[in-house]
Amino acid sequence: MNTTASSIAAPTAPLNSNDALIRTDAPAGRTAGYHVLTVGYTLSTGPGVAATVSLVVDGDRRIVVDPGMVAGRDRILGPLAELGLSADDVTDVVLSHHHPDNTMNVGLFQRARVHDHKAEYLDDQWLDRDAEGLELTPSLRLIRTPGHSAEDITLLAGTPDGVVAFVGDLWWRPNGPVLDPVAPDHDQLLASRLRVEAAADVIVPGHGAPFPAASALH
Repeated sequence: MNTTASSIAAPTAPLNSNDALIRTDAPAGRTAGYHVLTVGYTLSTGPGVAATVSLVVDGDRRIVVDPGMVAGRDRILGPLAELGLSADDVTDVVLSHHHPDNTMNVGLFQRARVHDHKAEYLDDQWLDRDAEGLELTPSLRLIRTPGHSAEDITLLAGTPDGVVAFVGDLWWRPNGPVLDPVAPDHDQLLASRLRVEAAADVIVPGHGAPFPAASALH
């Protein structure tokens, strides 16, 4: 299943001064696009679980977000091929956090630079850096959003239709859960969710389909 930036309507009303203040996390650029390569699922913490895996494109950057557990690798590589891309065409991988259900297939992308909360990794090189506020391009920004785990990050993508937030398991799916059963700190989870809602128009959760930020549960 492919989802493009135009699939979910974003608010079109102009921002007032208060809106502008709370949306400072949003990237300045609006040139990115995205496709949901496979929509994940989970009922609880197991036994069946699959990650929502997405492709974000901006200029020459082709970024796969959370290449985690899926029923078969064709669920990731097949949609990529339909877009005219192979695993070797992917330039970057963003891992929202380090739970296996969101990272299992990162090894498919051997030429990609891998980003997490604290570093970038490529071949045998490890570059320490903080993900908070890191701009991959003027339209793509990483921010720290701890709550589901201490290491959670979100990729904010500025598209022509609004800002799309790839949040990992900050939300598992459109209907929550409101109380994450594995979150170590629910106050921190809520604070991160509110931060994302302030910056984004659309949220892509860790195990479900994209949904409007205005309908987010917390």
